[in-house]
Amino acid sequence: MKPATPTTLAKSDFETLSEFRHQMRRFQRFSEHAAQAEGITPLQYLLLLHIKGFPGRSWASVGELAERLQAQPHGVVALVSRCEAAGLVVRRASSVDRRQVEVHLLEHGELVLNHLAALHRAQLKSLNGIFSVPLIDY
Repeated sequence: MKPATPTTLAKSDFETLSEFRHQMRRFQRFSEHAAQAEGITPLQYLLLLHIKGFPGRSWASVGELAERLQAQPHGVVALVSRCEAAGLVVRRASSVDRRQVEVHLLEHGELVLNHLAALHRAQLKSLNGIFSVPLIDY
């Protein structure tokens, strides 16, 4: 595979990319503060979100969560343990494959997630027209 040929970007390209990254960081900062105000860490919020948002079912495996979080499985195991201790999630052995562990939301996790998701949705709606994916010419 040949390395990509470097292209010279215009000043406006850098401004567009900078603004996009700025808006992403502002949203991320909002998310961090919202999670902390709810008494959980930003990573715990993301774990809950990825469990609830996993396609086609109401649970996810540690490996699937590691992929969604772009993290190492052993780190996700520790994160699941902290969430379990906080009463947010529970681990269950799979009824199909006893070697697989399913991570499920508990009622408290659902309540926290629903509240935070509503806040995030409102924040995203307020950014309509401000936060947009930049058009990149190839």
